Amino acid sequence: MTMKINRTHLLIGAALSAATLSGCDRKQPAPAPERPEAVETPEPVSIFRPEAEVDRKVVPMTTLEKTISFAEGGSKLTADAQAEIDSILASPQIEAGGGIILRGHTDSAGNDDANLRSSRKRAEAVRDYMVENGVDEARVEVIALGEMRPVAPNANLDGTPDEEGRAANRRVDVTVEVPGQTEAEKAAADAAEEREADEAGTLVDALTGKTASE
Repeated sequence: MTMKINRTHLLIGAALSAATLSGCDRKQPAPAPERPEAVETPEPVSIFRPEAEVDRKVVPMTTLEKTISFAEGGSKLTADAQAEIDSILASPQIEAGGGIILRGHTDSAGNDDANLRSSRKRAEAVRDYMVENGVDEARVEVIALGEMRPVAPNANLDGTPDEEGRAANRRVDVTVEVPGQTEAEKAAADAAEEREADEAGTLVDALTGKTASE
């Protein structure tokens, strides 16, 4: 009887051990997947030829120079003149708060006094438009020059009026200065702007394969 009980115990123990081992096998985590080997990414290749690459430098702000035309005569601003002034008002120079100089001009028709008055009225018309659109009047200086500084001939060589030249002379030259900029700094900024323009042309030539001789 005793041997029979012991045998039964042995069978039960063996079954429990097998069940335990089976459970342990089910609970073991799956092995982690192998990581793929790292692939080196090739360096990006520039589409530009080395000689075409130009270092870009920050160009200092330069004095803004614009001309408002009064080709039709009088001192009333045309739609084109207003659009030109609007572009000036949107410039960084205006936002910087520098001084604004308006130099009024006329053609040579009429006497000197009348031309001075007319040139002043033109400059004042530009000033008034700027002030109406938010510019502090204290920033604006008006200078009347009349017919004294033409940019084109007022007459042809045979003495007849040069209408195209006279139209070009009826104008207001606008200068918007950079605040706090000395004459030396202004000259340096102008030179930097010229270099930037030259470099831009060089880059275009390099990309298109043109040479200076072409």
